Amino acid sequence: MSGEDWLDAVRWNDQGLVAAIAQEQGSGVVLMMAWMNREALRLTRESGHAVYWSRSRGRLWHKGEESGHQQRLHAIRLDCDGDVVLLEVEQLGGIACHTGRHSCFYRELDASGVWREVEPVLRDPQAIYEDSPKS
Repeated sequence: MSGEDWLDAVRWNDQGLVAAIAQEQGSGVVLMMAWMNREALRLTRESGHAVYWSRSRGRLWHKGEESGHQQRLHAIRLDCDGDVVLLEVEQLGGIACHTGRHSCFYRELDASGVWREVEPVLRDPQAIYEDSPKS
């Protein structure tokens, strides 16, 4: 495929979005799930850093634009149905979650049916966003 034909292989949902999973290269840890539109996926490939579509903000979101915790791209994979993208990334700063944790998947369901936090906060989120560069 040449040009932007590779984007046509993606099965975009009714809102023009595809689910994107960020996985840490090397460890295989699933860091987060976000949404991408066509422009976000194209920019991710071009820039070498993860760019997502923020549904709450209604705009492109360059991962780490506020926190500084960017995701450097190593590979883009597409699942068998073409409706989920997997980004293999290096998580700069070691924090992917806005809660200050390494991964957004920090809660685990225990045997009694209670969600338990199983990953520590690495940095106070208030400090992350207070210290962030303002645009």
